[in-house]
Amino acid sequence: MAKKSSVEKNKHRAQLVKQYAGRRARLKAIANDETLSMEERFEARLKLAELPRNSAPVRLRNRCEISGRPRAFTRKMKMSRIAVRELGSQGLIPGLVKSSW
Repeated sequence: MAKKSSVEKNKHRAQLVKQYAGRRARLKAIANDETLSMEERFEARLKLAELPRNSAPVRLRNRCEISGRPRAFTRKMKMSRIAVRELGSQGLIPGLVKSSW
C-alpha cells in the first residue's frame, strides 16, 4: 500500500490539471501560433509559466486504483501487476486466466 499522502497529492494534481486544462490549452495555442507576433507569443509563455506547476499533465503519476502503487502499472486495467495477479487468481477479472504449463 502506498503512502496516503502520495495518493492524495496525486489526486490533488489531477484536480488541478482538470481545472486549468482549458486555460493551459488556450495559452499553448497562442504560444505556438507562428502567425502572431513574438511579443504576443512571449506574453502567452509568461502567463503559462504563472500557472501552478501541478496543473501540468506531465506531473501526474499513474497509480493503481486499489493499492496506489506507482510502479508496474497496467493502463488497460488501471492496476498494478500485483493487484492484477491477486484479483486474477481469485477469478474477479473477467477473461483473465492464470497460465500453467
